[in-house]
Amino acid sequence: MKKLTSVLVLLLLVLTVQAQTAREEIGANRYLSGNNYYAYPAPTAKQTAAPKGYEPFYISTYMRHGSRYLIDPNDYRFPKQTLLKADSLNKLTPTGKNTLELVLRMADMAEGRLGELTPLGARQHRGIAKRMYTNFPQIFADSTEVDARSTVVIRCILSMTSECLQLQAMNPQLRIKNDASHHDMYYMNPPAKELSKLSKSDKVKEVQKDFEAKHVHPERLMKVLFTDVEYVKSNVDAARLMKRLFDLACNMQSHDTDMELYPFFTDEECYDLWSCNNLYWYLTHAASPVTNGLMPYREAELLRNILDMADVALKEGKNQATLRFGHESCLLPLVALLELNHYGESYSDVEKLSEQWRAYDIFPMACNVQFVFFHKKGNNDILVKVLLNEKETKLPVKTDIAPYYHWKDVESYYREKLDKYQRM
Repeated sequence: MKKLTSVLVLLLLVLTVQAQTAREEIGANRYLSGNNYYAYPAPTAKQTAAPKGYEPFYISTYMRHGSRYLIDPNDYRFPKQTLLKADSLNKLTPTGKNTLELVLRMADMAEGRLGELTPLGARQHRGIAKRMYTNFPQIFADSTEVDARSTVVIRCILSMTSECLQLQAMNPQLRIKNDASHHDMYYMNPPAKELSKLSKSDKVKEVQKDFEAKHVHPERLMKVLFTDVEYVKSNVDAARLMKRLFDLACNMQSHDTDMELYPFFTDEECYDLWSCNNLYWYLTHAASPVTNGLMPYREAELLRNILDMADVALKEGKNQATLRFGHESCLLPLVALLELNHYGESYSDVEKLSEQWRAYDIFPMACNVQFVFFHKKGNNDILVKVLLNEKETKLPVKTDIAPYYHWKDVESYYREKLDKYQRM
């Protein structure tokens, strides 16, 4: 009876967590509102043991770079110049002056480092490498070959370096090859020009604009920062300032600092600004009906490379690893293309999107997709499980041993999907 009660309590707790809305989750943890700025959360879930007799022998990944500085100089310049001008005219409140001081310190910290990996970002990848090695030690035993490739962007190269150095430290015998070349960019960070045009269409812009008109409300914040309402009306792009300050607030979790801008925003503002960002990523990179569900195919070449490299590795049958390092703008559509869990589904009501699809679950800094392959001596049936941010996922393929799948079924499903897209 006691055991049954414990099980029921645990089930109730699980259901309670699952029932949380995005608003409640963000209210409990504002860092989630950072979305693609959200610092990678170290996973706590345990790996399900492989079926009897099966051992891991090959891993194939795509990983986003770790935490970074903001990229666009205007991310720092615009709020700094707006607040400096107001301060010179004595139009800032004490809170506004405090905000200006923080913005100036952040801008100074980022000087000459736009888009670069932070120390936290490097630690995130060392942690991922350590857990990958610990979870699947057979793959990284002896002198396993590790083929690590990065896009040509320095933060991705440094993320790759951090991860490979950690692996090498754990096993000096590993044969690691690092590469970062324009030669591989066609699948590592594909241009997908026609789909990129579709994601920037007037229809997408209109949906986003209408949504932001309902959910971006800078009035309260402007009264907190400025002493003169009329000055704000005539001289300040209030919505833009609010969004840029929020970006700074979100990205501070990428740094080892006690500076915070989050306290200047309410829970509701954090949720609303996140929901605008969430919609943007859904419209432009996922299976939104506004873009005819086509955006995931931005990563058709990446998926094809994963399948092709797996074919080669499986034929060789030896322990090896293929590691790729790139960007969230690639990983998110890859997750949608793979239809991991529910992330490949299409949702039409943008006002309900936040309760159906939450980007912070997909692409925090250092997010990753891992294909882990298992074989059994005397058995040709190769199994695979796919991890999203080191958590086991559900694939759109039938299986009798979830979260493990028969590779022949998985490969067949995705090959057919890519072939169908190519014929469109």
